[in-house]
Amino acid sequence: MLSDSVERPEDSQRASSSLGTRKFQRKKPSILEKRAGRRATITRPVRVHPSEPRDDHFEDLPISVNASKSGIYYTSRRKSYDPGMRVFGTFPYSSPHDPMNREYFAQVMRVERLENGTSGVAVHLQISMNFNAGRFPPG
Repeated sequence: MLSDSVERPEDSQRASSSLGTRKFQRKKPSILEKRAGRRATITRPVRVHPSEPRDDHFEDLPISVNASKSGIYYTSRRKSYDPGMRVFGTFPYSSPHDPMNREYFAQVMRVERLENGTSGVAVHLQISMNFNAGRFPPG
């Protein structure tokens, strides 16, 4: 028999639901999980274009789905992304001369074909290319 000082699990569930609090359970990390940091859901424009001349030139302006310190995940209508492809990515992107733009050298890590015909693209940000951040180009 339980004594009065012992709290039963069903009592704590009732109390927490009546107080409007929720108990969250952490998911166990997947064995295949390779991310070093957490991702934040953030929708900001991204500017992406290939860094290598052998790739067909394009400029893509997708919207990010989520981001971390070292990566961005976005959806694109383009079919020209391949894992291992090296790109330049500007995140967040607002206009060509905005001093808040930060350009990165990045590598495509994963491309997922989504049901709606778009692709989910995960890129790893390798190096920041902003050597004169905040300065406008001459002219």
